[in-house]
Amino acid sequence: MWLLRGAWALRRAGSGRLGLGVLPSKSPLLPAARDYARPVRRKKQEITSHLNDLPPTMLQWKYVNVPAVNQVDDVVRKMLSLEMASQKEKVKIKKEQLADKVRKSPNDNGSFEVQIAYLTAKIRTIQEHLHLHPKDKANRRGMLMVIDQRKMLLKYLRNSRYDAFENTCKQLDIEYVPPPQYHRRPTRRWIAKKALCIKVFQEVQKLKAQGELKPRRRGQERAKPIEGAVLQNEGTPV
Repeated sequence: MWLLRGAWALRRAGSGRLGLGVLPSKSPLLPAARDYARPVRRKKQEITSHLNDLPPTMLQWKYVNVPAVNQVDDVVRKMLSLEMASQKEKVKIKKEQLADKVRKSPNDNGSFEVQIAYLTAKIRTIQEHLHLHPKDKANRRGMLMVIDQRKMLLKYLRNSRYDAFENTCKQLDIEYVPPPQYHRRPTRRWIAKKALCIKVFQEVQKLKAQGELKPRRRGQERAKPIEGAVLQNEGTPV
């Protein structure tokens, strides 16, 4: 702030002396004032893509079962491989690779395990996109919707077949965090009350450990009011 005030004072002084409305070109405060509000550009951390393990010489998924592929020359085979494929083609192959890890049979394409594998590949692809483009709100919203959908499938699989749930999380490298059973919005009053209760509990535990506070017996506490009630019913003073 003091740089801007100094620059403004020099500008007024220069306009009074020289009749100009700008700073002198040899002023030492001019470059400092220009660099004052310049944003700091931080380098983004490079992350490893989940598509890096795909070999570039691997054929695309729609040309794998074509028998004439083995008879073509190297140029045509290179055009049909993943080296010349788009991101969409690579994601399709990655989906099938993840689904093969948890698939029950070769024709299994709709079980809960396979659906979770497909959603996992989609989530990881969107996460890489958001790392490069963090202001893409539409894809971020879509990723949160896909994550919620996968949580529902994982929750059902966990409640119905726990062995399959553990195997799916292990094969796909998924960490499942169950939702809390009870959620309350933390207000200021609730936070202060909770901190006070914790402090009182700690003080009571310290007194019990030192032997200054003796634990109460529930039987004696309940017997006293009962005896008093019996004496009142008989008409004798308590």
